[in-house]
Amino acid sequence: MLSEIEDLAQEIDTLTIHTAQEAEQIRIKYLSRKGVLSQFFSQLATLPISDRAAAGAKLNSIKQKIQDKIDAAQKIDTPSTEAFDFDYTLSAKPLHQGRLHPLTLVEKELISIFERMGYVVAQGPEIETDWYNFSALNFEPHHPARDMQDTFFISVNPDILLRTHTSSVQVRVMEQQSPPIRVIAVGRVYRNETITARANCLFHQLEVLYVDKNVSMADLKKDLLYFAQEMFGKNTKIRLRASYFPFTEVSAEVDISCSICEGKGCNVCKYTGWVEILGCGMVDPNVLKNVGIDTEVYSGFAAGLGIERIAMLKYQVNDLRLFYENDVRFLQQF
Repeated sequence: MLSEIEDLAQEIDTLTIHTAQEAEQIRIKYLSRKGVLSQFFSQLATLPISDRAAAGAKLNSIKQKIQDKIDAAQKIDTPSTEAFDFDYTLSAKPLHQGRLHPLTLVEKELISIFERMGYVVAQGPEIETDWYNFSALNFEPHHPARDMQDTFFISVNPDILLRTHTSSVQVRVMEQQSPPIRVIAVGRVYRNETITARANCLFHQLEVLYVDKNVSMADLKKDLLYFAQEMFGKNTKIRLRASYFPFTEVSAEVDISCSICEGKGCNVCKYTGWVEILGCGMVDPNVLKNVGIDTEVYSGFAAGLGIERIAMLKYQVNDLRLFYENDVRFLQQF
């Protein structure tokens, strides 16, 4: 056996390894549990005691030589980063973090502003009945808003439709809660309109409702002025223009002074110095009667605004469709 160990030592001395693949084959042949060296070590007990120490030392030396040759081959076969022209001063590859959608940002800001005035968020279903969406809000049976050009009706039941405004939440809240009522209703609404830069069949609306004793247009104007100045800046002015809505009397459209040209006139405000942002008015007594509120004791006001409209003004976006295209280049700006 001693002569066989010497032959093995000479074999290892002449052994050459060129690749990592060859190194793995050599490792399996000589160093694995069933390899050549394991067989030699298992036979040490058959040697005379006087020869065991020398044979064991020789086998350990052979084992180390094999391991050194394997390590050297693997090191040569592995590309070194030093071989590449690499600038270690470069910054790491940036990680693109997710962020809130601009409409969500505006919605959160709107809610925060009205919550500071004491309003509470109310929710309602997007699939509504004719009563909550139209009839209870004083829409006449043949009002144009009921026409198929404006409203998505559910064909299996003409009394069921996709809500056209969050005003339907007003009715549900007033049915379930006695005055004083101070709520805002936020959510998606649907109208059968052609998709353009200024219109969409789906958009988001925020509805304001305040019902209590002795509520007047002065209260409405005060709240709207606070909202406008908090959203668009302290120098913002508002004006109310007479208008018509079935569920309010008196009704008004609200304009704000253009924050881009500061009221001097530009293409955004069509050179008028004013930009329309919402409709509002005193809740029509018929609406209060429909939900069982005594019109001799209580009065109230309501206002509705499009969140997309506010976002377009706040961020100076000139095309409504950009909010729905999910273009990362657009969304990363907010």
